[in-house]
Amino acid sequence: MVMVTLSEQNLDKHKRLVNARIALESLSVGDAFGDQFFMHEDDALEAINNRELPQVMWKYTDDALMAMSIVEVLYTHGEIDQDALANSFAKRLDKSRGYGAGALRQLIDIQDGGDWRELSQARYGGMGSAGNGSAMRVAPLGAYFYDNLSVVVEQAQLSSEVTHMNNEAIAGAIAVAVASALMFRYSGKTKLIQNDFIQQIIDHVPDSEVRAKLQLALNLPDSASVRLAVSALGNGSKLLAVDTVPFAIWCVSRQYDNFKEAMWTVVSALGDRDTNCAIAGGIIAGYVGLDGIPQQWIASREPLPKWIDDLYD
Repeated sequence: MVMVTLSEQNLDKHKRLVNARIALESLSVGDAFGDQFFMHEDDALEAINNRELPQVMWKYTDDALMAMSIVEVLYTHGEIDQDALANSFAKRLDKSRGYGAGALRQLIDIQDGGDWRELSQARYGGMGSAGNGSAMRVAPLGAYFYDNLSVVVEQAQLSSEVTHMNNEAIAGAIAVAVASALMFRYSGKTKLIQNDFIQQIIDHVPDSEVRAKLQLALNLPDSASVRLAVSALGNGSKLLAVDTVPFAIWCVSRQYDNFKEAMWTVVSALGDRDTNCAIAGGIIAGYVGLDGIPQQWIASREPLPKWIDDLYD
């Protein structure tokens, strides 16, 4: 059982940090689980269809590690301090965690004294990265600021800009953070109405292709299969926010109260398996809580680092 405790903090910050830790646990389990299915497509689909859990230990990836930096900055500052977040990303860099080439180069440059503002803006010919990297890590932020969606939007944008200063990436981060916040609001309440959930997210996402794809997700028929959803929304295979975030949110809207089935559904789409599952896991955390994550799955994921546990001592 994962214990989440915090001593000598005011009750408000205590609740926020506990929420962030729950989202981090769920995100990291999803991340590590999804990453185990990067194998030949036929083998992956056979294992998924048979519900064959991967052998342990499940190693988490950069998705979870960068989410830990968000938790660290929220613990220290109570908000997103962009300089602190950039420094944490660089300090915690672990090249074995599967960073994309561009992100890895940027973090190494920050380690070498580079300005994150210049580095983030300069990517992709001055357009900034439209990738899914800022969305994959942001769920703990939504969990932290769950009671104020305007703040969630503002803080999600700040968190994205550090590495993904692109409107589509920012929109993706906002969508995931708002979705995470909403799940903590829904927790313990009556059954979620799928279309209301997606519409509330759309209402807070700026005009973008991500927003348009979320609208498309909203309009998919109730009978839509994963295959149809992938054809309409993507599965992260392009590693972009626009082809990752809407699909993950669609999956959560269908299985928000069942972590296990949500993860099997998400990973069955293949594509960017770890990031899809990290996003969905981080969002669903608010509704299912720690008790909703199978203890076998938590035990199968490698332990989170001591420095994260130390924040909660």
